[in-house]
Amino acid sequence: MTGIYQVYPKRKKRIFGNFSSTSILILINIICFIGFAILLSVNINYIDYIALKPSNILSGKFLWTFLTSMFMHGGLFHIFANMFSLFFIGSLLERILGKKRYVWFYLISGLSAGIFFVLASLIFQNDFNTFAVGASGALFGLVGLLVLLTPNLPVYVMFIPIPVKMKYAGPGLLIVLWLISITANIGIGNTAHLGGLLAGLIYGLYLRNKFPNKVQMIARRFS
Repeated sequence: MTGIYQVYPKRKKRIFGNFSSTSILILINIICFIGFAILLSVNINYIDYIALKPSNILSGKFLWTFLTSMFMHGGLFHIFANMFSLFFIGSLLERILGKKRYVWFYLISGLSAGIFFVLASLIFQNDFNTFAVGASGALFGLVGLLVLLTPNLPVYVMFIPIPVKMKYAGPGLLIVLWLISITANIGIGNTAHLGGLLAGLIYGLYLRNKFPNKVQMIARRFS
């Protein structure tokens, strides 16, 4: 979950009735959440067919879970927090990138997060049997891109009552979630979040080098 949402929108966002890509992604996530919940209520062992588990991937099994895990969530609060964040972050980024590029970037960020999660398990030789689920990796990709495209955009982060600039909010939230997972011993996909964030930063650097004038204009527009 990201817990970041935009402050002071400059113009109306497209919402569900306008069939924006963000609203479609939210709808797909909700449908998958319900469908997967029903499936797991029948047989909990089906989780291997849906959630991302490094031991499965490293054995060459269930490779499609890189994709399905992006649309599975661990509970009502998990999906609510992610979809709430996706509505605000995604709506803004969709306006900047356009529908098709935005959807492709969302999916690539989620896949990058999953790959990073598996590689981290292999490198550090742990968490082989830990499942990773949720849209958080893809969301952190969106956040990472906004860190470079709209660094001075004021956003609210989780329960902080004052807006924080995006360039501080993105990496700051990653650190906060990491500390929470360590101190409270809560299962949070920190390496997946990091993988998504890195994907966003890399794409942001590419756009800044290829379209410097457009990126500067965007940064001024959303600040």
